[in-house]
Amino acid sequence: MEIKKTEKQSRAIKWEIKENNKVIGRAFLYLIYNNLHSEPYGLIEDIFIDDNQRGKGIGTKLVKKIIEEAKNIGCYKLIACSRYSRPQIHEWYKKLGFEDYGKEFKIKLTNN
Repeated sequence: MEIKKTEKQSRAIKWEIKENNKVIGRAFLYLIYNNLHSEPYGLIEDIFIDDNQRGKGIGTKLVKKIIEEAKNIGCYKLIACSRYSRPQIHEWYKKLGFEDYGKEFKIKLTNN
């Protein structure tokens, strides 16, 4: 048996919202290709909203922009992950149209 590595080009798009030249919100859309579809799927990652700006709709604006971009690119699905300890975020994702679909498993490869 042989294991062969091949690579497909994936990429990330960073979205930022600035106020007075300071980043108050950001999020990444990762476009990932696999052999199941000719189109990529999207992964939302690293959503950050400045503590002083939370509750003002900035995160919602970012995620809606990412959903729009993923549709325009032709992603066949969009994934967002959240820890079990964040039920308010789970409800927020549901309000934005996401469904609770499965479990995420991870293994830490560094101490960071």
